[in-house]
Amino acid sequence: MKRLFCLAAIAAALMGHSFTAQAAGVEFAVGQTGESTMTYRLGMQFDWDQSWWQTDVGRLTGYWSGAYTYWEGDKTSSNNSLSFSPVLVYEFAGQDVKPYVELGVGVALFSDTEIENNDLGSSFQFEDRFGVGLRFAGGHEVGVRATHYSNAGISSPNNGVESYALHYTMPL
Repeated sequence: MKRLFCLAAIAAALMGHSFTAQAAGVEFAVGQTGESTMTYRLGMQFDWDQSWWQTDVGRLTGYWSGAYTYWEGDKTSSNNSLSFSPVLVYEFAGQDVKPYVELGVGVALFSDTEIENNDLGSSFQFEDRFGVGLRFAGGHEVGVRATHYSNAGISSPNNGVESYALHYTMPL
């Protein structure tokens, strides 16, 4: 499993290196699951540098997200995960502050198959996210996000787990 994490970390670093021409940001998040497990997330965002359906109301855009999450357990040992997701963002129009809504589906790899009372069934999980927040003129961003992890029935059991987090992204 440690080899798999090393390979995933190298792949994420190489993917990040290939996107350096685009705007990037570092994400910090603190959250909690329904079982009171604290989550701490450190990630990178790489903007797609594309927009669609741009109107006076707003525009559709997106970014690539790669992250490491530490899951602090109080009943069982802690867990770690690496994730990678494409994320669609609808950004509302504004001068200094732009509200947004985001939605993404990606993949995650956990170091263990258990988080508190949840048996994930496998280390491989899908990461579904929904979030809202504010983007500021300087490139800073704050928001809240709900993230669900599940193996989509690929293995059994498939208890899944959710994390609800506050996040802050700063531009690079």
